[in-house]
Amino acid sequence: MNKSSVALLILLLLAIDQTIKIYVKTHFYYGEEYYVFGLDWFRLHFLENPGMAWGFKFGEGYLAKLVLILFRLAAIVWGTFYIKKMIREGYAKVFVICAAFIYAGALGNLIDGAFYGLIFEKSDPAVQNVAEIFPSGGGYAGFLNGNVVDMWFLPIIDTRLPEWLPFWGGNQFTFFDPVFNTADVWISTGVILLLIFQSQQKKDQKISENKKLKYTEGNRKIINND
Repeated sequence: MNKSSVALLILLLLAIDQTIKIYVKTHFYYGEEYYVFGLDWFRLHFLENPGMAWGFKFGEGYLAKLVLILFRLAAIVWGTFYIKKMIREGYAKVFVICAAFIYAGALGNLIDGAFYGLIFEKSDPAVQNVAEIFPSGGGYAGFLNGNVVDMWFLPIIDTRLPEWLPFWGGNQFTFFDPVFNTADVWISTGVILLLIFQSQQKKDQKISENKKLKYTEGNRKIINND
């Protein structure tokens, strides 16, 4: 893949992520839920996450958020140079695509944390307002202090555990419980595919080396017999 193709892929993934986030932020009140295609296990559920991907948090307060933003920014800078290196050195197309997915996801969440506080009205769960973009009174937070918009909720299993079960008996159990966003999907997709194809590449390489070794040993036997 060339640089233009990778750049277009990243921009496409980023556009999908940001379009969904902006739509949810400006059409849903905080905590509002919509059943996609009427399915109980596939929902749009608007939440905001001040921390990391998949609803996790990285400490509390402005300092923790600043550290997280700077970490994401450093990862983006490093990722830019690494993807260029992959293209220059002719890495397999699938590995470049995986890297592009991870990069686009990280950049998507970085944009939320860096700019959403500046351009959006606060989504207040107490009043259940639908936030405006570019409000006249300004945004809900300063630069680098925005929240990440999450919306995908997939409670495929939602049940109460039987009472006889040790430790967790009688507790509510939901799988999958975290509310996440499209950028998280891009990151997870890239990582999972990278692990799968990297494992397959190592397996193919080992098979190739074994065949080469057998071929070399066979030639030696023929030479020795002669």
